[in-house]
Amino acid sequence: MSLDHRLPSELAELRRTVEAFAHDVVAPTIGEFYERHAFPYEIVREMGRMGLFGLPFPEEYGGMGGDYLALGIALEELARVDSSVAITLEAGVSLGAMPLYHFGTEEQKREWLPRMCAGEILGAFGLTEPDGGSDAGGTRTTAVRDGDDWVINGSKCFITNSGTDITGLVTVTAVTGRKADGRPEISAIIVPSGTPGFTVAAPYSKVGWNASDTRELSFTDVRVPAANLLGEEGRGYAQFLRILDEGRIAIAALATGLAQGCVDESVSYAKARHAFGKPIGANQAIQFKLADMEMRAHTSRLAWRDAASRLVHGEPFKKEAALAKLYSSEIAVTNAREATQIHGGYGFMNEYPVARMWRDSKILEIGEGTSEVQRMLIARELGL
Repeated sequence: MSLDHRLPSELAELRRTVEAFAHDVVAPTIGEFYERHAFPYEIVREMGRMGLFGLPFPEEYGGMGGDYLALGIALEELARVDSSVAITLEAGVSLGAMPLYHFGTEEQKREWLPRMCAGEILGAFGLTEPDGGSDAGGTRTTAVRDGDDWVINGSKCFITNSGTDITGLVTVTAVTGRKADGRPEISAIIVPSGTPGFTVAAPYSKVGWNASDTRELSFTDVRVPAANLLGEEGRGYAQFLRILDEGRIAIAALATGLAQGCVDESVSYAKARHAFGKPIGANQAIQFKLADMEMRAHTSRLAWRDAASRLVHGEPFKKEAALAKLYSSEIAVTNAREATQIHGGYGFMNEYPVARMWRDSKILEIGEGTSEVQRMLIARELGL
């Protein structure tokens, strides 16, 4: 496998296009959405028109015919400016549409994917529960067959893209039976928005990602057709492990973008801010901070692109995805802290992008697998 991470011409053009969109469209308005905790529908619609939600999917389903490397490049460029917009794309693709693409029937794919690729509707992935974060195997939501229907009861929490005006479905993991040893059999089931008994709570009040949609969901005797089973019955656990492995690459790309955005903002500020008769960037203490921040962002980029390349080439990538997610999320937190320090008191003001980045960074060490889970996965891949 080649270690040359220089982008081919089509991906370089994609990067430039998304970079321009992030700076020209997202940057001027996202702060206002963020402070109002409002979902930026027009920005999301424009992302759909650009084809960003369809990047890694085949053209036959309305996609752009790209891959996870293309998706990661778009996520990194968006997150350099704002993470709420980036996570809306990441969750819409990695958690919303990708399960359908990997495990859906042909009928399910043709019903849902074209609209999801166009950004007309968003999908969500209902995995996490109030009593089971990292212990995803401890799912308590149940789905029982009743004739030609599944009847679902339970709840999910921290579900991204689940309550917007354009949310079309949530794929829910639920216990559908028991194995011979008593362990639960978990399946994945598609629940369209608006299904009777499916209740979406008000948006959470969050520390960060304030312009993205995150909600708690409840299911009370929710009936959906048996045909809404996604993949094989009892294989839901294995299916979502595959989805999370891939999603870690996407989160690593997003975290890299946030880390690089901290560098971008801090370099600009260090050149413009004067103290004691000179730009603060002329001080070696600031220069060393910025050098270390750039080093971390650069290394993080190599890590996620390596994992994405392995995925694209059909090679094992579980360990590399965990490495990339672990490293990128932790250095994003570090870079955000350092960027805030460089900005001084202004870094604590929400009008400055680094304040948003500081608030947005911490969740990256938690969502789609905590840092502790990543270390556990890496150790397992080492044979321990």
